[in-house]
Amino acid sequence: MAKTQQISTKGMLPKHAQLRAILVDMCTKQLSPGDALPSERQLCADHGVSRVTVREAIGQLVAEGLAVRVHGRGTFVAERAYRSELRLASFHEDMRRLGLEPGTVVLSVGRDTPSPATTAALRLPEGRQTWHVRRLRLANGTPIAVDDAWYDAELLPDLDDVDFTASVYETLATRYGRPVDRAEQTVGAGPASPDIATVLGVPKGTPVMAFDRIAYSDKQPIEHAYTWFRADRYKLHMTLAHS
Repeated sequence: MAKTQQISTKGMLPKHAQLRAILVDMCTKQLSPGDALPSERQLCADHGVSRVTVREAIGQLVAEGLAVRVHGRGTFVAERAYRSELRLASFHEDMRRLGLEPGTVVLSVGRDTPSPATTAALRLPEGRQTWHVRRLRLANGTPIAVDDAWYDAELLPDLDDVDFTASVYETLATRYGRPVDRAEQTVGAGPASPDIATVLGVPKGTPVMAFDRIAYSDKQPIEHAYTWFRADRYKLHMTLAHS
């Protein structure tokens, strides 16, 4: 481990900000996910700061998803977030491109009355029933997202017979002849609802990224889905250029 660094009392940055920078370097360059950070007492001795300063700096790391506190054991380097390119791909394709093993737990499949937003998104006539599919998505066995998707029941008959642990996009292409070739998607952020937090196995209010997606096969809207990703495990990467 790198030589300990004393905190300056004459610099422009507050002590907790200086210590945070040291700990960020420790989490990202010196230690691996799952490794323990030095104890509060050790950090105080190494860097000449108070317990209050140490706790404030560590609290910032935890809030940023770089570290996790385990009651009675200490503070540990958090697992790295998966960085996904913003592109049209199924969850399975996306995870495999990242070198991860995708997994799915089917929570429910059945006919349901869609919301007005889904009715409009899928361009359904009033009163049309839909398939409602809820799934928990895993990456290397770790819960990463909850997927809540809707499909036109008349357009896709017997959809409840398919294997929803596999790629739905692949099923739409091979079984129904309706490959997904484009999608419109908006992304927001907020705290996980009690229901979403329970399924993901995280505390209520944990930050999540919320995706609202309409997928199309040619000009036909084929899927309306809401997906909530754990913000501490999933990041988006975009390449921007002048038009």
